[in-house]
Amino acid sequence: MHVICLDLEGVLIPEIWINVAEETGIKELMKTTRDEPNYDKLMKFRLEILENSGITLDYIQEIIRSMDPLDGAIEFLTSIQKKFPVIILSDTFSQFSKPIIEKLHNPTLFCHTLETSESGIITGWNIRLQDHKRKTVEYLKSLNFTVIASGDSYNDISMLEAANSGLLFRAPINVIDEFPQFPHFTEYNDLLTEIIAKT
Repeated sequence: MHVICLDLEGVLIPEIWINVAEETGIKELMKTTRDEPNYDKLMKFRLEILENSGITLDYIQEIIRSMDPLDGAIEFLTSIQKKFPVIILSDTFSQFSKPIIEKLHNPTLFCHTLETSESGIITGWNIRLQDHKRKTVEYLKSLNFTVIASGDSYNDISMLEAANSGLLFRAPINVIDEFPQFPHFTEYNDLLTEIIAKT
């Protein structure tokens, strides 16, 4: 039995923080896990900016509701789900994902949660499990599943390393160069073909 584990942002939907940066005009929020491998450092940096700018969770959710999945993502995901169980493993937050995950027809998603103040400012985050992408893959393998995983950023690498097959999808050149052991794809059809070939 095969299980497919996919990252969310950059693979199925646009990068949420980049959209927030573009909407607010705060260029510093353009930095993502494609640029910064230390997730805690990145989140502390983001939340400090949000607090100083008075940006609330409600406002970010409005931005996310205006977003759509990447072109071809729904068709790709539907094709995969017809053949295999699919789990989306993301370092986003349930409060962020809800407005857009419905547009992907509610696939199974494992992610984290946010803490907010009474005024709606994001004050912190709760990690479901440290390095949860890798550990989820390892647990699935311990149940005798063969896991094929795909992602695009530094925070996906341990997941790809743990999987039986790890595939990069639309990764930035710095990630591709640092991890040449993973095949890289830019089109959903090619990624789908490779996943099927691995099974």
